[in-house]
Amino acid sequence: MTPIHSIALAIAALALAPALAQADTFPDKPITFVVPFAAGTATDQIARAIGNGVSAETKQPVVIDNKAGASGFIASQQVAKAAPDGYTVLITTNTTHAANEHLYKKMPYDPVKDFAPITALGKGGQIMVVNPSFPARTVAEFVAMAKKEPGKYSFGSGSSSSRMAGELLQQMAGIKLLHVPYKSNTLAVTDLLGGQISMMITDTATGLPQVKSGKLRALGVSGSKRSPLAPDVPTIAEAGVKGYEMGYWFAAYAPAKTPPAVVKHLNELLVKAAKSEAARTIFYDPTGTEVFTNTPEDMARFQAAESRKWGSIVKEAGIEAE
Repeated sequence: MTPIHSIALAIAALALAPALAQADTFPDKPITFVVPFAAGTATDQIARAIGNGVSAETKQPVVIDNKAGASGFIASQQVAKAAPDGYTVLITTNTTHAANEHLYKKMPYDPVKDFAPITALGKGGQIMVVNPSFPARTVAEFVAMAKKEPGKYSFGSGSSSSRMAGELLQQMAGIKLLHVPYKSNTLAVTDLLGGQISMMITDTATGLPQVKSGKLRALGVSGSKRSPLAPDVPTIAEAGVKGYEMGYWFAAYAPAKTPPAVVKHLNELLVKAAKSEAARTIFYDPTGTEVFTNTPEDMARFQAAESRKWGSIVKEAGIEAE
C-alpha cells in the first residue's frame, strides 16, 4: 500500500468515526416521532404503539408530535429539515411518500431525496361508511343513487389514501361525487356523523369503532378480502363495484444523510417494536392492520413501486395535480 493510499484510508476512518460513535451510543436522549395526521388517526395510533416499544427497549422517551394538515406537507417538511441524527423520525403513510407527488404540482419536500427510509410498519384496507340516516344500505344502492343524481352526493377525505379510494370508486362505478377535503380523517368523520357529507372511505382504525358503536353504517371494505374485524361487511368489489381494491401502508423515515449505522439501529428498534406482542395487542389486531416490515433498501424499492402504482391510479382517474 502506498503512503497516499494509507493517508486516504486514515482520512476515511476519521470521517466515519463520529457516525460509528454516534451509533454506539444511540439513542441517549428522547426520540421524536413526527406524525402528519391528527391524534386518534390510524397513523397516530401506530406511532404511539411503536413508540411504546422503542421506549421500552431503549429506556428513552419517544415524543409524539402531531403536525396535521396540508396532506402531510407540514410534518414531512419538518422532518426533511431536521438534523440527520436519528432523533427525528417521520411515521407516515403512502399519502406523503407515494400519492402526493402525483396530486400536487409543487411540494415543499422531495419524498425520495429528502429522506432515508427506515422500514415499513404495516398495511391494511379501508372501510366505506355513511351516516345511519343515509338512505343507501349497500354499495349498489349508493351507486344507483349517485348515478341518478350526479354531483348531488359528497365524499370526504382527510388523507390521500382516503381521497384516492373515493376517486377510484367514482371512476370504476361511473358516478360523480363532490369531493370535500379535510385536514384529517377524524375531522371528516365528525362531519359525516353530523350529516354534512354523504360518505367517506376511511382507514378501519378510524371508521370501524364508529360502526361498532352504531354511529355509522358500513357499506363495504376496500381490500380484496373481508376484514376479520367486520366479517359481515362485504368488500366493495363483491358489493357492486367489480375489481375495486384500495389499501394503504405505514412507514418510517429519517432525514436524508442520517448515518447508515443509525438508520440500521432505528430499523432494528422499529421492526422489533412492530413485531412485539404489545404492538399487536394495542394496534395491529384491534385495527385489522397487517404487520409489514422490511430493510431500508427494500423500503426504498417498495416506495418506488408504490409511487408508480399511485401515479397510474391518479392518471387513470383523470385527476389533475393541484
